[in-house]
Amino acid sequence: VQLQASGGGLVQAGGSLRLSCAVSGGTVSTYAMGWFRQAPGKEREFVAAIGWSGKTMYTDSAKGRLTISRDNAKNTVYLQMNSLKPEDTAVYYCAARNRFGTTWYEASFYDYWGQGTLVTVSS
Repeated sequence: VQLQASGGGLVQAGGSLRLSCAVSGGTVSTYAMGWFRQAPGKEREFVAAIGWSGKTMYTDSAKGRLTISRDNAKNTVYLQMNSLKPEDTAVYYCAARNRFGTTWYEASFYDYWGQGTLVTVSS
């Protein structure tokens, strides 16, 4: 299974970006998919996840601004990011797991990781 994250870039505060995570070698509809981010000098942290049923989970700082979604036909998961803030600046990683579990917010839950895409939000 390979994950290819894309869509990062430089954006001004208040702007929007949509990240994509294309999955190959597996079927995204049967995976739990997550987005994590890592800012310079900080640990990787959970952002959002979507499960097999379409149920979603978000970290508190993401609620109302970030939306995770899945396109089964394209085998791709998205992270729509609106009202971006400078503190959203980080490398964003997508992750996948194809076994049952509930701790979507833990990095150790996932089996496969993408390479990361950099999001920079200027003030």
